Amino acid sequence: MKLNKFIFVALAAASLSSCGVYKNYERPAEIKADGIYGDAQDGSRSMGELKWREVFTDPTLQALIEKGLAQNSDMRQTDLRIQQAQNSLKAAKLAFVPSLAFSPSGTVSGGWDPYNRSEFKDALGGGAVKTYAFPIAASWQIDCFGSLRNAKKKSEVAVQNMKYVRQAVHTALVSNIASMYYSLAMMDEQLAIATQTCETWKKNLEVTKMLMEAGQSNKAAVASTEANYWSISTSVVDLKHAIKEVENILSALIGEHPGHISRQALTTFQTPTVCTTGLPISLLERRPDVKQAEMALASAFYTKNMAKAAFFPALNLSGQGQYTNSISGLGVENPGGIIAAAVASITQPIFAQGKLRANYKNSKAEIEIATIGFQQTLLDAGKEVNTALAAVNVAKTKKEMLANQVSSLKDAVDATEKLMKLSSTNYLQVLTAQSSLLSAQLNEVANNYSIVTSTIDLYQALGGGTE
Repeated sequence: MKLNKFIFVALAAASLSSCGVYKNYERPAEIKADGIYGDAQDGSRSMGELKWREVFTDPTLQALIEKGLAQNSDMRQTDLRIQQAQNSLKAAKLAFVPSLAFSPSGTVSGGWDPYNRSEFKDALGGGAVKTYAFPIAASWQIDCFGSLRNAKKKSEVAVQNMKYVRQAVHTALVSNIASMYYSLAMMDEQLAIATQTCETWKKNLEVTKMLMEAGQSNKAAVASTEANYWSISTSVVDLKHAIKEVENILSALIGEHPGHISRQALTTFQTPTVCTTGLPISLLERRPDVKQAEMALASAFYTKNMAKAAFFPALNLSGQGQYTNSISGLGVENPGGIIAAAVASITQPIFAQGKLRANYKNSKAEIEIATIGFQQTLLDAGKEVNTALAAVNVAKTKKEMLANQVSSLKDAVDATEKLMKLSSTNYLQVLTAQSSLLSAQLNEVANNYSIVTSTIDLYQALGGGTE
């Protein structure tokens, strides 16, 4: 009865003095999400809701991404870390359950008979004394002041945070594979243009030498043409080497040995259809770094609650029972008996108040730090979305302009070549037109690649959509 009254008093005290430590985390009012995306009102919502297969529709690329998600070491390690966090959560939940310990024991005391060594006797010459005990000890910490609860909530936050870490790794992996894939496609086009240009300049060199022999050109023109030829030849070699390097990197990224990577042309990439953004708050769930920042804030919140709970006493219930034939340490030959005991204790920190108060102040400071970090992460998210979307729009705008430029320069090359045949222009004008065409073609390829990379950046800035 006294034990029940003791527990009742302790619980009543807890209800009166520790209400604050049982609160759940809520996003602070000072965190502002409105308007973080600024002028980025087109394309954001649709991109954020698309699955990666809807953004990257190339079947060859999809196969590579699936391999990477299954075989990449970072993804596999992250999955294991999630399991570790889940195991820690299970341990935190089990802290609410009483612990039990069972430690059976037995002893035999006596000595050897010098004349009959097979018989074990006690010191008085009688039979050996045999004792045994089967004790069970139980202990239970009553969570009156929220210490265990807040530890459990913090573990739940840790599990959720690891899931957002996995999402971030997933998004980064998909984006990196896609970026390298289209880098290879871009370099393929650059290599084709450089190879074709190299052949053209080889013919130009032969023609310039013939013109010099005919007195229509000079050694300086020949030397200049030859230098351009060797420069482009070198770029062809460099491009082949760069392609091999990227193939090796991409192979390692998807968990395979170095080898050739099959790919489609860069021009096959299609940007996803865009639509209106909607509320910025709806996009926050797509950003794993934003959610990680909020989980850091939630973790700091529960750490503060744990630090607050440490000021209050700890209530523990313990009990022990055993079945034994030994009473008060005396070896008695009897059928056995049961001994039981129960204890309730309260531990109140007295001389550790300075340390506890310092820990509590530090936990409050951590909340302020996490709040600032959360707000800054939101601002960075808005900046990245705006930057990526602006890059997509600029590259799309330039696409038609560059295509028109290439078309015009092709006409210019054809015209100068025809004029040269009519002797109304010299061969240097033809070379100049060809150089301009090469530069414009490479710029067009680079801009097409910019459309792809800026789309990938927008996909990643919006949190990578859904799996």
